[in-house]
Amino acid sequence: MWQTIGQDRIIQLFKDSFERDALAHAYLLVGPPHVGKMRLALDMAKALNCTGSAQPCNECRACQRIEQGKHTDIMIIDKYAGRDPKDRKKATEISIAAIRELLQRSASLPPYEGKYKVYIIDNADMLSAEASNCLLKTLEEPPPHVMIILLTAEEGLLLPTVISRCQRLELKSVTTAEIESRLSAMNNLSPEKIKLLARLSKGCMGWALSAVKNETYLHERELRLSEFISMITSNWDARLSYAQQVTADRSGAEELIKLWLLWCRDVMLIKYNCENEITNLDHIDALKTWANMLTVLEIKDFMDNLNKALVNLTYNANLHLLFEVLMLDMPRKEKRTEYMAHSVGLKQ
Repeated sequence: MWQTIGQDRIIQLFKDSFERDALAHAYLLVGPPHVGKMRLALDMAKALNCTGSAQPCNECRACQRIEQGKHTDIMIIDKYAGRDPKDRKKATEISIAAIRELLQRSASLPPYEGKYKVYIIDNADMLSAEASNCLLKTLEEPPPHVMIILLTAEEGLLLPTVISRCQRLELKSVTTAEIESRLSAMNNLSPEKIKLLARLSKGCMGWALSAVKNETYLHERELRLSEFISMITSNWDARLSYAQQVTADRSGAEELIKLWLLWCRDVMLIKYNCENEITNLDHIDALKTWANMLTVLEIKDFMDNLNKALVNLTYNANLHLLFEVLMLDMPRKEKRTEYMAHSVGLKQ
């Protein structure tokens, strides 16, 4: 049984190729973070090495060892592979040493305990130029018992020559209904939380499952929303002070701005009477208050500025200055009693 959810077209394509003995020697799995690329790659590795009656069976020794990360013929290569633990914090790319030692030399040897050797390169867009060229040698003359699976959310950062030697498979976002169905099978989740996580996941099953196991994201989201919502009635000094304290991390800044964009999108949906489509279901009252306070033009202009800020992030903009500008661009309204009652920070 395939554990991958919401990618039936790709699974059927792989199964058909498998039955016709027409598998590609290399696959490129493209899709947003947490959409299920690694899950699909592991399922493919299981199907290739499964000894059960229906591949993958998830019950045979090979399937179980792959799931546990113990199968000697399945290798996952990322930016930390082949590095000394002391140097891992500094790792920013997949090195040529990792490709040469963990893949190129090993691929020439026959499988040790299975039918196929499967090399899964996670975040393949992090391959250094030297590592990419080293990988090309194996992609051009692949051994018959080897499959290479590259995973990426940033296809444009890969060498065209690498892409051209792989069969490209694009993973689509999973429907909200499918994610809700999967989460409903789990214990101790309320219907309200299931619906919220399904909406927040934006079609990425892996994110939803991670959020169930680790509530850190939901906790941090609550704090960030509380601070953001209060800014609409804060004075300029408070806003500029907040801008200086937001974040010094670019990935964190991008995540925060996207959170604000999602909030403003919800406000706009309420303005147009599309309440059933909002994402932040647990803050409906605060969203309605914003919708009553702001005009459509004010919301649109601020969303345009948020999108411009995301673009500026890619050009290495100064983070403090970027957030100061956003705080100045954000609409400012006088405090209202009903707003204070609905504010996230005042929830009991």
